[in-house]
Amino acid sequence: MTVEVWSDIVCPWCYIGKRRLESALEQFEHAAEVEVVWRSFQLDPTFPVGVRQPVPEMLAEKIGGSVEQARRMNAEITELAAQEGLAYDLDRATMVNTVDAHRLTHLARAHGLGDAAHERLLRAQLVEAQVLDDVDTLVRLGVEIGLPEQETRRVVLGNDYVRDVRADLAEARALGVSGVPFFVLNRAFAVSGAQPVGTFLSALRAAHEHARESAA
Repeated sequence: MTVEVWSDIVCPWCYIGKRRLESALEQFEHAAEVEVVWRSFQLDPTFPVGVRQPVPEMLAEKIGGSVEQARRMNAEITELAAQEGLAYDLDRATMVNTVDAHRLTHLARAHGLGDAAHERLLRAQLVEAQVLDDVDTLVRLGVEIGLPEQETRRVVLGNDYVRDVRADLAEARALGVSGVPFFVLNRAFAVSGAQPVGTFLSALRAAHEHARESAA
């Protein structure tokens, strides 16, 4: 059974959704049969490469409001994240183009470390306020999860996995994905957004039953 997750590593809701899916899997009777596959998504693919902008400023521009309004929005989602054990620091976070970070996740997936990469990058962005278009930062984070340093640096500095990132984005468009997190279970069921744990658990059970009936 496969659960594909389209996610952006600068997305506060994506980390919350990841935690809720994990909680649902802890309760799911057939969790050992589940493979979680992380797919790339960019909330703003037009964000200029090389530009770094404080998240409150970026959010204020996006909503057409003030930085103070953006900070209040950050405070609300920070409170929700805390309920999942996540200590967000969004007011210190920096918005960057995430293509290089996503390429790193594809390298990690090739090494069997896809989940570890998403976990580490989400934490680096949303909790630790690290800057995720910095080469040395990405290499260090990759090495932390077990990637070879030399290969990681070569990938970050080059263009490896660009096609893979673009393929994920194209597939998201084909599926009608307009926001993340977005979860697809066995290409038969979908869950949009960071839904409650019970919603994920119901979807997992429905997808498992559907697969069992299809096999029969």
